[in-house]
Amino acid sequence: MKSNLKPIFMNLGLVAAAITLILLLLPHDDRQSYNYELNQPWRYQLLTADFDMPILRDSASARQMRDSIDRAFVPFVRRDASVSQTNIARFRKAISSKLPAYRATLLSDLLTRAYSFGIVDPKVYDLIHGGTHGHLRVADVENGANAVQTIDAHEMLSPPKAFQYIDSVYHSGLHGDQASETLDNEVAHMLGAVLTPNIVIDSVADRKFRGQEYLTVNGALGVIKKGQRIVDRGEIVTPQIFTNLNTYMEIAERNHHEDNRTSYFLVGQALYLLLCFIALFAFLRIFRSRFLSSTKNMVFLISFISAFAIFAILMFEYVGNGIYFVPFAAIPLVILVFFDSRTAIFSLLVSVMISALVAVFPFQFIFMELTAGLSAAFSIKTLERRSQLLLTALYTFCAYVLSYVISTLVTDGTLASFDWHIIGAFAINAVVLSFAYFLILIIEKIYGFTSTVTLVELSDINNPLLRRLAEEAPGTFQHSMQVSTLAAEAARAIGANTQLVRTGALYHDIGKLDGPIFFTENQHGVNPHTGLNPETSAHKIISHVTSGLSIAQSEKLPEVIRHFISEHHGRSVARFFYNTAVNENPEGTVDRAKFTYPGPNPQSRETAILMMADAVEAASRSLPEYTPDAIGALVDKIIDGQEKEGLFDESPVSFRDILTIKNTFKKRLSTIYHSRVAYPELRNVGITQTIR
Repeated sequence: MKSNLKPIFMNLGLVAAAITLILLLLPHDDRQSYNYELNQPWRYQLLTADFDMPILRDSASARQMRDSIDRAFVPFVRRDASVSQTNIARFRKAISSKLPAYRATLLSDLLTRAYSFGIVDPKVYDLIHGGTHGHLRVADVENGANAVQTIDAHEMLSPPKAFQYIDSVYHSGLHGDQASETLDNEVAHMLGAVLTPNIVIDSVADRKFRGQEYLTVNGALGVIKKGQRIVDRGEIVTPQIFTNLNTYMEIAERNHHEDNRTSYFLVGQALYLLLCFIALFAFLRIFRSRFLSSTKNMVFLISFISAFAIFAILMFEYVGNGIYFVPFAAIPLVILVFFDSRTAIFSLLVSVMISALVAVFPFQFIFMELTAGLSAAFSIKTLERRSQLLLTALYTFCAYVLSYVISTLVTDGTLASFDWHIIGAFAINAVVLSFAYFLILIIEKIYGFTSTVTLVELSDINNPLLRRLAEEAPGTFQHSMQVSTLAAEAARAIGANTQLVRTGALYHDIGKLDGPIFFTENQHGVNPHTGLNPETSAHKIISHVTSGLSIAQSEKLPEVIRHFISEHHGRSVARFFYNTAVNENPEGTVDRAKFTYPGPNPQSRETAILMMADAVEAASRSLPEYTPDAIGALVDKIIDGQEKEGLFDESPVSFRDILTIKNTFKKRLSTIYHSRVAYPELRNVGITQTIR
């Protein structure tokens, strides 16, 4: 009971892990993520407001208005009386011992007058005299309220201008030769040191009143009501629309943290994913029930589908049009190599449906990916050469482009929104798909699967193990070649894996390398079984199965090939030696188990085909005549006997398959053993004929 429940719990754990991981990466919001650029077309469907939102100025217009405000703004200043008082006192004290009293008094009075005009910073001076206004503003508080006074600033001086003014008036106030004298260097230096601004920018008032004027820039121009259009598909994202979109995203994000809709959205995503995986398991339960009991197969299938879905989510989140770079066509391609076309196509469907959760246009995405994936699946029946992937990549690219054009016409009714960037993404997608061969190799190494490409390489008769079989057991090699051809024809007739049967048949008897002389096809007049009792001879014959498995393991042959070695006789009996033993001991008891192959019986259609082909080909060599009736009777007798023994009960081969296989064998053997025309002998050897 526990062994039956183990695969169920394992599969449930795989699905739970896959859903959890995908949910962690999915956008947890009921709004889509948008990627948009200024002055580029809006690539998504019509976007309407989910709430009332203000219309703010675009950044360019706002910056232009702020620049205009700055140019017209009259700065706020304040008079610092302590500066003038301190500097005048310092100057008087410093020059009292340097100049005569009347000169010192004159300079002090001029300094006092300059401070009365107001000394400002050079930048403020340039603004007063170089701008459009010659005024400054002073903010005072009267009776608890702000009082703003505008003052004329034309007479205000900068420190250099104040020095020039004092120097000029000072010399004009002297008489005679004294008027031409310049200020003593030390006095001039002291005067320059005390000329510091006493009219300074009032930063608090300036920032306050400038901010009030900026309100006209930052204020809303209007309101977009809930349900009104923000931008429609194909519309150019102007600066104003760009600002509206930014406002919408900011408010949506803020509201997202304030409501509880996300929890419901998360539940919906989880149920959606669960439904997709339930569909996958339902398919496997009905059509591929053996998959559900194979840990290796289920781990690969669930992880492979989940990996593509996760990759699609990450590409969507971090790369523009990134979801179209994901080579979904590789899913059926890879699964087809290791399993079958039906499983490959259904796995593609599940992967695309999961990834559609993040697609901007789900209908278009599903249509394009299924079209491309099916094109890839139908273009390769069996992958035998790497060059086939190049042609598949080309078919896939054409399918993408065609489906994109069709879906655009269906949704828009025009190609005005046709985006060449999407075509570029399809091209990159196809290039990545052409390298799927490396993905196949990686999966082979990780999961121990065997691809068709590997089977083709193993079926090369120049393979060292096959060359050894041809040299040491030539009869067995020829038998294996005939069985390979016969079994491949039957596999093709019933739709089984032809390449797998062909390769497995070539290796099914490699155990005969351990004593090839004991097998009839390698004997030349001498039979080593002569003198041996039937039980010993049977052991020699039966041991070629265990010897073959040992050789396969040492040569690192794939597990799927080892199945052909162990199952090609199943649990059948070495009939010749068993019958001999029974005949030699009419009164005694013969242990049937000692004449029975270790098995197991065939577990797949391919190994069942090999069992039939192996027995029929070996028996056909002993036919006294090769007429169609004799061949037909032989085929029916052998395969019907195997069927009655229950050797096919554990394989999925059907009665219809067995009938088709029998007919294929009969036709093929009749072709191989067709009658030949006897060449006539010359009656008169003395006559010479010339053939021209």
